Amino acid sequence: MDSHAVRLESAGAAVTVVSAEQAVTDWSARYFGPWWKAGKVSPQDVCAGPLVIAEVDPGRYADEALAVTQAPHRSVVYAKAQTLLTEDITARLIRAVSPEQALAYRSEPEVGSLLILGRGTEPVATVAARLAREVMRGLLLRDGWAVLHASAVVKDGRTVLTFGGKGAGKTTTALALAARHGGGLLANDRVFVRPNDGGGVDVLPWPSAAALGLGLLHALGWDEIARERLEAGEALHPTQDRRVTEALLAGRAEPLREGGKEMKVQVFPDQFLTWFGVPLATEGEAAALVFPRIEPGAAPAVQETGRTVDDGDFMSGRTEDRYPDIFGLARVDGGGTEEARHAVAQRLAELPHHSVVLGWDVAANADFLAEVTGCA
Repeated sequence: MDSHAVRLESAGAAVTVVSAEQAVTDWSARYFGPWWKAGKVSPQDVCAGPLVIAEVDPGRYADEALAVTQAPHRSVVYAKAQTLLTEDITARLIRAVSPEQALAYRSEPEVGSLLILGRGTEPVATVAARLAREVMRGLLLRDGWAVLHASAVVKDGRTVLTFGGKGAGKTTTALALAARHGGGLLANDRVFVRPNDGGGVDVLPWPSAAALGLGLLHALGWDEIARERLEAGEALHPTQDRRVTEALLAGRAEPLREGGKEMKVQVFPDQFLTWFGVPLATEGEAAALVFPRIEPGAAPAVQETGRTVDDGDFMSGRTEDRYPDIFGLARVDGGGTEEARHAVAQRLAELPHHSVVLGWDVAANADFLAEVTGCA
């Protein structure tokens, strides 16, 4: 049986996704793209380094699921699904099954091997990309990197980092600068950071789909582009609620909410370039920090508050409970070691800080932010 392989690389770390299903490796190639220099390689040339092997094989899935349930196991929640987990300390093997998702796993952390088995191509492809990212995260964290909850846009090598919780304006800030002032999108929600030998902080992307509100998509002028692409038969990320797709096709820009939570457009990383003309940056050096607050009707303005980076801005274990490290892929706190976080925070504290209030006029926001951060 032929196999296919895609290798992901960033800052000297690499992981390879291998599958007999080309759709599985194509998904990883698309998802990580230029951010992590994803490229096809010959499976015969894959002889070392961490491997994620992902197969669509209902029979093997059933055998693995039965083996887990018959062994002593515990129940955990992973990716919002009940997952049964068993660990063989002697064999240094972690096995798991998620019956609801029809996915089974065999992880050997010390040898860098993770096997995923499932019944359907899309679930296997999706989880293979997610866990390949977790393998890469572990490699980078153990090499001194940390993970910040921030968006990032790069202009001429200068990286503007934007901080804040949900709704603060991280994505709005990054996309406004990238779309209107020729910047490259490095990340929309989190980034890898590490002090460099020159006294600065290097920044790497955290590849992920982006969640954009219908209002933001309209303000950027991207809703018509999305509608035309959808009408032509293209699709956004499959996690997108069908009601959001229907709203886009109908030309509606009003926010859609369910249970108080806004339902958003889910954009594949590659669609920033192919649909909206925003390139993806692969690296940068931190140059300025922005702490925005969105206020409807406000004129963009500096509103200094003394806000700076603290431990709550790192993606530590307490903020990563949706994807706990049950497969032993990271083996470091999700935000990086305490030493790494402290070193990054010290370096970032020396950079220009800008606490700002932004309105809903994306063009005005972009011009104001470019002037304030030096990206004009």
